[in-house]
Order: sequence, then C-alpha cells, then structure tokens
Amino acid sequence: MSQVGAPQGRTWPGPATTPRSRTLRSVATLTTAALAVTVLAGCSSDEDATGPAAAQDNAPTARALVDDGGTLRWAVDALPATFNAFQADADAATSRVAGAVLPALHTLDERGRPRLNPDYLETAEVVETEPRQVVLYKLHQQAVWSDGREIGAADFVAQWRALSGRDTAYWTARNAGYERIEKIEKGKNDLEVRVTFAKPYADWRALFTPLYPKQVMGSPNSFNDGARTTLKATAGPFLLSKVDRKTGDLTLTRNPRWWGRPAKLDSLVLCAVPRADREAALAGGKLDLAEIDRSTAERIALALKDADAGRGGAEAARLHGPGSAVTPGKALRSWALAHGEDEELAAEIRAARAQNEAAVARYAAAQDTLAGYVVRKSLEPAYTQLSLNGESGPLADERVRRAVARAIDRREIAESVLKPLGLPSEPPGSHLALAGQPAYADSSDALGDQDTKEARALLADAGWVPGGAQKKPAGTKAGSEAEKKAEGTAGKAAEGAGSEKRAEQSDTASDDGLYIVGDDKPGGTAADDKPGELRAGPRIGPGGPEAGTRVLAPAPAAARESAALLARAEALDTGTRAAAAAAAPANAKPDKGVAGAYAPLGSAAPAAAPAASRALGKDGKALSLRFVLPSGPGSETLRAVGDRIVRMLDAVGIRTEVTKVSDDSFFKDHIASGDYDLALYSWPASAYPATDARPIFAKPEPASDGSLLVEQNYSRVGTDRIDQLFDQAAGTLDEEEAGELIRQADARIWAAAGSIPLYQRPQLVAARQDVVNAGAWGFAAPLYQDIGFKKSETTKGNPSKH
Repeated sequence: MSQVGAPQGRTWPGPATTPRSRTLRSVATLTTAALAVTVLAGCSSDEDATGPAAAQDNAPTARALVDDGGTLRWAVDALPATFNAFQADADAATSRVAGAVLPALHTLDERGRPRLNPDYLETAEVVETEPRQVVLYKLHQQAVWSDGREIGAADFVAQWRALSGRDTAYWTARNAGYERIEKIEKGKNDLEVRVTFAKPYADWRALFTPLYPKQVMGSPNSFNDGARTTLKATAGPFLLSKVDRKTGDLTLTRNPRWWGRPAKLDSLVLCAVPRADREAALAGGKLDLAEIDRSTAERIALALKDADAGRGGAEAARLHGPGSAVTPGKALRSWALAHGEDEELAAEIRAARAQNEAAVARYAAAQDTLAGYVVRKSLEPAYTQLSLNGESGPLADERVRRAVARAIDRREIAESVLKPLGLPSEPPGSHLALAGQPAYADSSDALGDQDTKEARALLADAGWVPGGAQKKPAGTKAGSEAEKKAEGTAGKAAEGAGSEKRAEQSDTASDDGLYIVGDDKPGGTAADDKPGELRAGPRIGPGGPEAGTRVLAPAPAAARESAALLARAEALDTGTRAAAAAAAPANAKPDKGVAGAYAPLGSAAPAAAPAASRALGKDGKALSLRFVLPSGPGSETLRAVGDRIVRMLDAVGIRTEVTKVSDDSFFKDHIASGDYDLALYSWPASAYPATDARPIFAKPEPASDGSLLVEQNYSRVGTDRIDQLFDQAAGTLDEEEAGELIRQADARIWAAAGSIPLYQRPQLVAARQDVVNAGAWGFAAPLYQDIGFKKSETTKGNPSKH
C-alpha cells in the first residue's frame, strides 16, 4: 500500500489529512469487576490453549527429488515501488524480493515463532542483562555479500544509525526497537557483533531482518533514493537480475556466491498480474504460482474434476461451459437460420455461431490448461476485523460499541467465509496472536458472545430507545416561537428545493429493516458530514495536517505486511466474482450505490421490521452508523460479510448507511482519515506483538496543533493501561511474563470494543502440479532455495522450460 501525501521520490510515515473539525473524545475506562475474571481466564500457560495452527499446504519435497534448473513464474500484484523494506511504500512484492536476496537473521516457523536462521547465524543470544542487555551475534563463517565483502558489524551499525530515528535525513517508515540500541561493536573477531541496548527489549529477534548492506544504509541518499530502484549488494540464494517495468517482470537469478544449499531454480520471475487477471493468466499457462480468489479456485477444482472423470475440455465446455446452453433443438434451428433464404439474418446467425464456437474453444482450452494446476490452501497469518471508530458520534460511547459487538455472530461470519473452502472456521479469540502461536489465548470473554438481548440492553442504557428519534432533547419547549420559526423557514426552503430536495430526502435511512446503499450528492460534501465539518482528504507535503488526524510511522513487521493487506482491501482471497460485474460493459462506471436500494443486488425486499428491531433514537436523532466498504472486483467477500453484519445490527435496531468506495479511496480517504463509523479491513499477525501491535492499539493523543495522533489505531479507541501493558511486555526479557502481559492487554482491547476480529483470512494458491516446496505457507517464511519442479521420469533434468 503506497502512502498518501508522499511527494514523488520521498515517502512519509503515513497518510495525512486535510484540516477537519474534530475533537478528542474520552474513552470510558474498563470496570475492574468485568476485567478481573476475564484477564485471569485468558492467562493460562497451557500450550494446548493456543489451539492448532492451520496446516501448511506447500507440497513439501526432499531436495533430492527436486530437479535442478528451470524458471518459475510467480504472480505479484505489482512490481515493488521500492526495494527498501523500511520505507513507507514497501509492499508484499518488496518483502518477497527481500526474502530471496537479503539476510533474514530470524525467520518464522509453521507456528509463527521466530527461529534462528542457520544460513546467516551460528548463534544469537542475550549474553548480559546487567547493567545493560547485550545480544551477541555469531555470524556464519562463509556469509558474504554478492560483491565478496564479509557480512559484519559495519552493516549492523549502518542499519542501526539509519533506523534509530536520530538522523531525520533518513526517510524511514519505522524505527521500533532500533531506538533502544545504545551501541554496536565488533566482538572478539570479525564474525561477532555485540549489540548493547539502552533499555531491555524483549523483541530483539525482530531486528536486522532483513539486513541491508552498508552501501544501502550508510547514507541518506542511498537509503532514500538508491535502494528504491536497485540493490548495490545482496546476500541470499538469489540475485536481483533484471527489472522490466514495461513487461511487468522482475527476474531473480541463482547467486553464485551463495554459501548455503544452492537454489534449485535457475531463475525466479515475479510477474505483475492483477488479481482480476489471474484466472486468464493461469488459463493461458502464463504462471506457475499465484495467489487466487475463491472463484478461480472453484474453476480449477472443476477442471480437475473433469480431468479425473476423463472429460476433455471440449466435453467440459458442452457440459458446463458456453456450449452447455445449446440444446439439439436450438442447434438445429440455428443451423437452419444460418442457411436460410434471409441472407441478412443468415449472416448475423453465422457470425453469432462463429463467436459461440470461438468461446467454446477458448473455454475448452482453458479447462485443459487449468487441469494442470492444483489449489493449495491454508489460513493466512492475518485476520479480518470490524473496526468501530470511537472518536465521535454514537460509537464514542463504549456501551454502543459493545452493543454492536454483542449483536454480531462472529462464528456465523467465520463459517460463511471459511467452511465452503474446507478450512478451519473458528473465529479468532485474540487481536494479538492467532491460533497456533505461543502468545495465543482466547480473551473474547472480556466482551462476550453474541447476545441480542444484552445488545439491546446496552443501547437502552446509553439512551438509544425505540421512538427516541421523535423525542425532543431535554429542555426543548413544545410550541416555542423559535421552533415555529424554524419550522416555517424549513417549509419555505422545501417548497423551493424541488427535485433536488426530494433526491436528498431519499438518501436518509429507511425504517424497512435493511440499509441504504450509497450517498452521492453532486457537488456537495459527504452525506454524513456535519454542518461546519470538512470532509477529510489527502494532504500532500512535509508539513502534515494542520488539523484532523495525523498518522505516525508504523511498526516493523506489521507495517511491512499490513501495507499490502490494507492496499488490497481484502480483495485478494475469497469471494465469488459477481456475475453482474463480469458482465458489465468495459466502460461501466464504478457502482456508487443507489439511495434506498437493497443489497445484495437482486435480493427480495424483507418483510416489515418487527417491533423489537424498530429504529432506535435519542434526543430526536436516529441511531445510524456509516459503514464503508470497498467496491473493487475481488472484494465480494467483504461485501457479503458486510451484508451479514448489517442484518445482525438491524435486528437490535441499529441502522446502517452503507457506502461503497473505490479500493484506492477506501483506506486513505476513509480508514486513515477517520471518515467512517464501521469498516472491514485486515491486520497481519506478528511474532512480536509487544512491538508490532502497540501502535495499532495505542491510545490516541491530542497534538499541540489540535490534531489527533493515532499512530495505526484507526479505531481511535485506547486506554493508558493497554499502553502500559505493551510497554511492560516489550521491556521484559522473561518470555512467560511477556506472554501474560500480552494476554492481559488483549483482554482489555476486547473490552474496549474498538475492533472485533471476525475470521482468519484464507490463503488460496494455484500451483502447477509439478511445483514443489511452494504454495500456502501459512505463518512460515518460504525457503526460496528449495522451491522448484519435481523430478519426473519423462522430463529428467529439465521439467520446465518457460
């Protein structure tokens, strides 16, 4: 995800916004009684409580059975905007290149635990704790950069100085952990590096991964600009060989100086193929490995089913392809018309028959090609959440946020997304870890399960009651002169407004039990903008916002991964491609919603809402929340989940106004700027939650210029105690104590109800059937040197020539 407000050639820590009239709302503190039980319940040290990790599905194969050579074509969303993983616009492609060509001192295993990487380190351990924490790294004796220079202390020092935050000439996206380092020095020999911390740092294993050479980190110019387009030296199983922006291909080739197990592939090509185009690219045999959406996975499964049944593509096309609708009777009639006396009609029919035959042939060829792939699936180390913006409006009241959470059946949502894929569908019980990770514990009891009765009680306690929208605020005198004057003025304005006024009225929330889609007023501000309130938008330049929301630098691993997650806006994994979208004309404009329309499209109107779910109100104002969703192709799952949430909220009397926005606008103009009440987006899991999750849940603080410093806490909900627990967890070297502190923090995050984890994201990967040691890795980092093509008797020595 590229950051908003960054001038060309320079990246800023995060999105900025235009000035906006916003005030900081206090967040209600948690009750001691409610938290005492839940925190204790969430702090079990029993390893079984972490739950099972989703199994990897990457065709693990011994290296002896993997052929030497070949080129593997691997799809990415786009070529990396930068090769510097510590810049704000680094994305998933940046991380993929870094994993193949740069040192990673610690990598994650299948349960998301950091493990020492023996290709670069012999040992790495804390050797002193008093008076300072000291970590001693003993480097692999043969570890060298591609220019022949040994990896050593000079590289560690250069990276520390660049990322410590002390030199503002370095345009870094984050410095968490590096700012705690006091000094770095060479040990007893050139292979030892001693890192001394000014204060204890539990997540020290997160540092120096990836490790860049001093040629990159040694000066602001090389860091800021040089590493965006090339890398002067690398040290991995592959080398950065060629970047072709025109064709969208990035080629990595085998590193001749690599001292570890040699790469099986001759070359690995990252191909820029948007998600919407991957099915066609796979059907054309242009890719060997690609993350795909649910509809593409279903198409491949169908092709495999046909192949297993002995049906070729031509027969498959007649059964379920373009030719399946042509009955013998229709075929005969078509033939007769094509050879009839009406020459004009016959020409049209012949052209139509030719088009249909071409479509059948394309479908048949695609099915034959797709039968050569297999879908590998697991759970991605990321979860999708419902974010509740607690900065202002009804959700500033903790009781309303908790009511929203109690109205939602998380299990139903998780099962709707994951069960059809045959994946585990247990909803996440933690904001800070996922099932299988050592830090995982289900702390959702701090908030409670779905309970419609409790949700209504919380809303009533907050003053939101049936009929409340018709009640005047306390202190208003009925029939007052001011009221009559206002009514008279409003009546005159209504008479002159005409159709424009009627159109505006149609944008208000209805009482029919569903929700309003879209809210587009030509030439005006957003429908939800309050009088005197400016619509948030990007602000370009180094000055940042003068008012509104300020987003600070993201944390290490979370920033690197969440950039890609948020930019994709969930459009990358599940979700059946809508037939209407597929059939839309090429010049069709994006759907901005139609006031008063029901969703999903084509659904029958519901029966009248029961009395229990009548719209709620308070002091003459209806309870209605703005629900922002991405509208792009591939976001079908998010929109389907949004539909379910709308129905669940409607059952307790909470109305929603759904606005669908472009994927580009979704994050920068709404999530980051705070222009929403409810939204769905994802966060990656981390092996270092004390460091990476803290900015996501840090309590927002007012700045001197009136803006709100939210770091990455886009829900704007936090407490001092949560911040303290994160700080304590990051500052202890006792892993058991750190885990307990993290679980306590998570229980309080649940109780604050700023974000509700719904489901772990599915990971679907299409792989050519002979591709091995690659696919759906889950938590684990790929071993690039082991990826390749399986040996076969018929293609010995060179299984793939691409």
